[in-house]
Amino acid sequence: MNRVWTKASAILLVVISLIFNGTYALAASATSTYIVTFQQATLVSNDHVGNNWAIAAQVAGQSISEGNNVKVKAKSGGSIKLYAYAEEQDKIPDVGEATKNVKVSSVSSKGSTVKLRVTVTENRGRYSGHQAVWEFTYKIKKQS
Repeated sequence: MNRVWTKASAILLVVISLIFNGTYALAASATSTYIVTFQQATLVSNDHVGNNWAIAAQVAGQSISEGNNVKVKAKSGGSIKLYAYAEEQDKIPDVGEATKNVKVSSVSSKGSTVKLRVTVTENRGRYSGHQAVWEFTYKIKKQS
């Protein structure tokens, strides 16, 4: 009787282990879809850096223009990479860029606004060292 009980309890432990480990593995690798909108890029300040600008933005490596959105799949516990780039265009361009990895766990149920600041520093001439600052605004929302 003792031997039967030992086998039965061992089998039960294996089954319970498989159930809980399987559930944990499924929960850990759950993937959700997020909609990320590049709302706008705003020149916040410009201390004699220049007047001709080019900007670029990316979400998870995908280029995106102002007012548009992209769908991004991310695992729970994962993150979404945002990128912002600003270039003052003249003979010798001045460039600034910023990146941010946003943890999907920080995205609220109503969506979250994330801002990246890009600083561009004048590299030549009498205004060398002066800076311009851009602010890129992204909205991240979990798709229902």
